[in-house]
Amino acid sequence: MNPTASTSTQTIELAPSYTLPLVLIFAAMPLLLVQIWAAGAIALFGLFLLFQAVTLRLQFTQTALDIYRGETLIRRFPYQDWLNWRIFWTPVPILFYFKEVKSIHFLPILFDPKALKTCLEERCPVKQA
Repeated sequence: MNPTASTSTQTIELAPSYTLPLVLIFAAMPLLLVQIWAAGAIALFGLFLLFQAVTLRLQFTQTALDIYRGETLIRRFPYQDWLNWRIFWTPVPILFYFKEVKSIHFLPILFDPKALKTCLEERCPVKQA
């Protein structure tokens, strides 16, 4: 995704990324030989994240980050309420954090991390802390 001057006025939907859920699911397999309960918990969490990656959509609009499940808007986060944001572990991004005036949010990286960072830098500049 190449940012342009007009990109911030367009609605951009991020492509899903299945990397994090699949890594958790595959990491649980050899752990079955050592600790079945831990492996089961990790595999279930990976399956849960895989379901979320398949069903959720993040859209960056001109004024807010919208989260959809299918065609249903489930949450809107207006940029004007954001205090800061951060993507943790940049070499292998696994967690997206942002703070609003009244709350803090942590989201696993279930979407294209490069497009996420580009959209954040474009829509919420100089708010990274």
